[in-house]
Amino acid sequence: MGLFSFLCKSADASKEGQGPHLLENILRGYSIEVMPKTAEKVENFRDLLPEGTRVYIAHIDGTPIEDMVRTARRLADEGFPVMPHFPARVIKDRAELANWIAQYQGEAGVKQALLLGGGLSTPAGEFESSIQLIETGLFNDFEHLHVAGHPEGNRDIDPDGSDRLVMQALKWKRAFSERTDAKLAITTQFCFEAAPVIAWADRLAEEGIDLPIHMGLAGPAKLQTLMKYALSCGVGPSMRVLQRRAKDVSKLIMPYEPTDILLELAAHKERHPHFGVEQVHFFPLGGITANAHWITEHGGASGRPASAA
Repeated sequence: MGLFSFLCKSADASKEGQGPHLLENILRGYSIEVMPKTAEKVENFRDLLPEGTRVYIAHIDGTPIEDMVRTARRLADEGFPVMPHFPARVIKDRAELANWIAQYQGEAGVKQALLLGGGLSTPAGEFESSIQLIETGLFNDFEHLHVAGHPEGNRDIDPDGSDRLVMQALKWKRAFSERTDAKLAITTQFCFEAAPVIAWADRLAEEGIDLPIHMGLAGPAKLQTLMKYALSCGVGPSMRVLQRRAKDVSKLIMPYEPTDILLELAAHKERHPHFGVEQVHFFPLGGITANAHWITEHGGASGRPASAA
């Protein structure tokens, strides 16, 4: 056995031995998102999620705001902090934005928001970016504001494949964080490979953008489901992880699990404590119950449901 092969196998064995410890660390304080329709299938979120888990309310175009608010109220009543999506290109005008905020705050006491551009190519009204939402001043009394991040690039913002405009926007948001009481963080699109995430986080640090990163990950799901979502969401080079898996007949029928990327990120975080990824955020593409059960099984104390605490 060559020295390089021996070192690689030793590192893998070491990581495998530390697996439970690494997973528990990286999963501590994780967040997850739901939609009104998926939330309806859950009898009691306290049987699935740890105490204090932040739950994002994903905005699906065409879903009535009343359904979104009703879901937020239910989660708040069960003891979970709620962070609704506010997609700029979906919101018609300032009055509609103010109405959404008033409903969320009046019905569910919401003090957190994820601000993003949204998936529409043509804005429905006067907004097209999260910066414009911030500039309205309507979020001034919010305690947490998260903005979107794209470790593998965003051609909607930078069609030339660079990151020039994205970096400009993130620097603006970093400056805004210094003049507001709200805690700002970046919640990213999901990826399937650690290397692009590490490189992107290091690039942000080099640019002086030290906002905390909440890394988006796909929860356990069938390969076909992940491929569909990855293509529609513009996932970049890390999609090769799924493509390699599709060629392996032995893995084709097995559901994808995020174990490998979590272990790599956790190990990197232990070696580099200042690494910008502070928490992980799950897109439960295979279902929120399956996602939560996987975390409970692998996350130790970090995955213990509130009802079992």
